Amino acid sequence: MIWHRYGGSDDGPLLVLLHGLGGTAELWRGVEELLPASWAGGWVAVDLPGHGRSAAAASYSFPAQADLVAEALPAGRELVLLGHSMGGMVALALAGTHPEVSRVIGFSIKTWWPMDQVEGMRGQSLKPARIFATRDEAVERYLLASGLRGLTDPADPAHEAGVRQVEDGWRIAQDMGTFDFGVPDMPALLAASSCPVTLGRGSEDLMVRAENYEGLGVEVVTWEGLGHNPHIEDPAALVALL
Repeated sequence: MIWHRYGGSDDGPLLVLLHGLGGTAELWRGVEELLPASWAGGWVAVDLPGHGRSAAAASYSFPAQADLVAEALPAGRELVLLGHSMGGMVALALAGTHPEVSRVIGFSIKTWWPMDQVEGMRGQSLKPARIFATRDEAVERYLLASGLRGLTDPADPAHEAGVRQVEDGWRIAQDMGTFDFGVPDMPALLAASSCPVTLGRGSEDLMVRAENYEGLGVEVVTWEGLGHNPHIEDPAALVALL
């Protein structure tokens, strides 16, 4: 089951907000606050499979995640997909199989994956989640896992979705299996998509350099001065692109 939250209008295109690895739908709060004044349709923010309040899944390949997300979306409505990092890959997989998707905006997507990194992620997926004595320690781990440490206040109640209380203490809510998503193939996902695609990156993002997007044949937008999390650092810049 995919946890999701709707907002906006029941008419017009539905903007689907897909967070990155380790995150939750709560990371879109800054963007959502700006949408009523700039987005004519509705929007839905989801917790991806194995994240936050969504159930664990048998597979975390991008097509498998896309199919589970699609089950939470209304049939027949035009969809615009906005995906961060891993969520951008899920968006592209969804666009390749669902004709309702009219546009994909993916940003901060890591496109270069040497096999040692893929194997490292797969090894991470086999490790048990670390158990912490306190909620605050688990929140710190969640912020580290989702790339948010230093960008948000650890005391923000929105982080509640990223941690879970268990018998022996606290852990991140993320299923460790989510680290095993296979070998990302951006050219193949783009080739399978039948709608326009825009890729975005922050100029200071060390994970996604300008040359990583060269030769992909799609529109590329760069946000000067921003890093890997533009939707957290400057939500208005992201909404302006919409």
